[in-house]
Amino acid sequence: MRVFSAVFVFATLCAGPIGAADVLKLPPEVTPELRAACESDVRRLCVSKNSTIANVKRCVAKKFFKLGRRCQMELAAVGITGL
Repeated sequence: MRVFSAVFVFATLCAGPIGAADVLKLPPEVTPELRAACESDVRRLCVSKNSTIANVKRCVAKKFFKLGRRCQMELAAVGITGL
């Protein structure tokens, strides 16, 4: 369950406004390193004008191998790997 909550929170941050992380208290799984490593990839690959949290979450898991290497390593460190 921890893996899914990490993806959910990460997807929430990437799908929300840029300043969202300033307001939200991030859980330990979503480290500043994870966000720094993945935010641009997730926005590029998984976020569109009409994205939902669920769509972004599925996309991150589905497109794991299209994410940058640094992002993949950070996600793997919290237990999120490609399907």
